[in-house]
Amino acid sequence: MSQKIGTTKGLRILSGVLLFIALTVCAASCTERIDAGYEGILVKLYGSDKGVQDVSLVTGRVWYNPFIESVYEFPTYVQTIDYGAFTVNARDGSVFTVDPTLSFKVKDGNSPMIFKKYRKDIREITETTLYNYIKDAFRIEFNKYTTDSIISNREKFENSIQLNMGNLLNKEGFQLEQMTSGIKYPETITQAINEKNAAVQQAMRVENELKIAEAQARKLIVQAEAEAKANELRKSSLNPLLIQQQFIEKWDGKTAIYGNAPAFFKSVN
Repeated sequence: MSQKIGTTKGLRILSGVLLFIALTVCAASCTERIDAGYEGILVKLYGSDKGVQDVSLVTGRVWYNPFIESVYEFPTYVQTIDYGAFTVNARDGSVFTVDPTLSFKVKDGNSPMIFKKYRKDIREITETTLYNYIKDAFRIEFNKYTTDSIISNREKFENSIQLNMGNLLNKEGFQLEQMTSGIKYPETITQAINEKNAAVQQAMRVENELKIAEAQARKLIVQAEAEAKANELRKSSLNPLLIQQQFIEKWDGKTAIYGNAPAFFKSVN
């Protein structure tokens, strides 16, 4: 009986050892494929060397132990994120709405450094950390300008934000490709701009109408002056002999049916 118990216990121990070996072999043989367009990083979960190894894993198949290690993938292609709109204040208190869109990529070889600092995957970093960076960049820049100076220097304002954001992302291991602010002016400013544009357009219409009226008036004056000169010339050229000649040229040679018969020769005195 005791021999049977000992055999059963031995089988259990052997089974446990075999199971442990099998699990170890299985764990040691786990792989992760890092696709093209991604960087893989190997993270140690335990021990004094806990953290990210100094070497970035290239694309391909990576062997790791899932009990003590973990593999993360960071995309290295350009990503475009359309963030939610938020409001910021200019130096004079006017409230602007910013609706930014950011195109960026992880700089090659910087995935381990980014993970060491944030301990998050790229999605979490994009949705939280980068969004906060954008908000801070716009708040800092808006505090430098009044409403009028923003409108008057829109291009300079936009370029300054993009430059500052690019420098900030570069320090964090990212590369800025493009950023659009989607700035919307306060309603009162928009209304004032629309009214100003309407006034300018109205003034242009009035000016054009005046030009047309002046042109038409000059045309009438020219016509009147030409007519007056023509009448003056006709008046100065008329004399009794000329009138008599024109009468003869236009007479049809017939005696008038009623009234006095035309006389061919009249006194010119």
